[in-house]
Amino acid sequence: MQSGLEVIRRAQRADGPAAVLAIGTATPANFVYQEEYPDYYFRITQSEHLTDLKEKFKRMCDKSMIRKRYMYLTEAMLKENPNMCAYMAPSLNARQDIVVVEVPKLGKEAAARAVKEWGQPKSRITHLIFCTTSGVDMPGADYQLARLLGLRPSVSRFMLYQQGCFAGGTVLRLAKDLAENNAGSRVLVVCSEITAVTFRGPSDSHFDSLVGQALFGDGAAAIIVGADPDPAAERPLFRIVSASQTILPNSEGAIDGHLREAGLTFHLLKDVPGLIAENIEKCLQEAFKPLGINDWNSIFWIAHPGGPAILDQVEEKIGLDGEKLAATRRVLAEYGNMSSACVLFILDEMRRKSAEDACATTGEGLEWGVLFGFGPGLTVETVVLHSVPISGTD
Repeated sequence: MQSGLEVIRRAQRADGPAAVLAIGTATPANFVYQEEYPDYYFRITQSEHLTDLKEKFKRMCDKSMIRKRYMYLTEAMLKENPNMCAYMAPSLNARQDIVVVEVPKLGKEAAARAVKEWGQPKSRITHLIFCTTSGVDMPGADYQLARLLGLRPSVSRFMLYQQGCFAGGTVLRLAKDLAENNAGSRVLVVCSEITAVTFRGPSDSHFDSLVGQALFGDGAAAIIVGADPDPAAERPLFRIVSASQTILPNSEGAIDGHLREAGLTFHLLKDVPGLIAENIEKCLQEAFKPLGINDWNSIFWIAHPGGPAILDQVEEKIGLDGEKLAATRRVLAEYGNMSSACVLFILDEMRRKSAEDACATTGEGLEWGVLFGFGPGLTVETVVLHSVPISGTD
């Protein structure tokens, strides 16, 4: 006979795995074309005299595989805040004034679209996870979003600051645990990133800073996660099968960021693509061992697009077919690197394109897939996903 404690414990937990039930994305209205960006960037930062550096930056932008990026910052805003255009001038107050307001607002746009697709009342949302690398405040962006969206005061909130590019995997890992351990729960996950905290002028002595200026864009993505979906009212898009995090060996200092009076500064080592490529197969083997899968072309891929060099080296190292990272490359081309929000944009792109191409499942017709996030640490998040039939039948 079960004890009262066991009965309560079982009642608290869901029966099935967590699933992504809806996805929404949002970007600022302002955008820049990558081919025009070097001229704009060196003009607005009054750095046109650094001709050699500008040529290097042009080559970086040309190789980035990015067509356009969305940026909240406009030329008018930057002219009003000239310290933001210098390399290391004190400007944190001006940056904070922007992101503390705009990060939750952009997150609300994405969240509202996810809720609309989900089709259920907002009052059913029991948990909120908000993630951003853009700014810090109290009460946090999670609190601001809950108010902007009109969530219940009793919604259980989690605020993740300064996680960086791996956090799109982190939020899925946390949402899975919440959904499966709280029967009936519905978790709203929001990643919102605005580069106003990292934008700065060029420096010929800190070349790695230019990498970020060439790659990063603004965007927000939201998903709703829940277990045991109501078949009459909810439709799963992907099931979250497992999620794990690891720190790569010999990677200390490979990617780091520091909040200073000049804003958030990023530092990258040249061997970041190599470190990721060298270790990715071990992450895959550990994640897919329970499923007996070791053919990496037999699964669908949602990989954070840190940059084209990372994608190229990963493809080569584990022998991926050219089209396996197509969804990642499309998002990189149209949005740039949006840090934590990127993998959720790619998840959205994959289910959209799969339906458009009349694939059998949301994962390009394949059953199993992997979502990778990697960033400061060097930290890697590995999430195993299970697609669902596009017809809506399980």
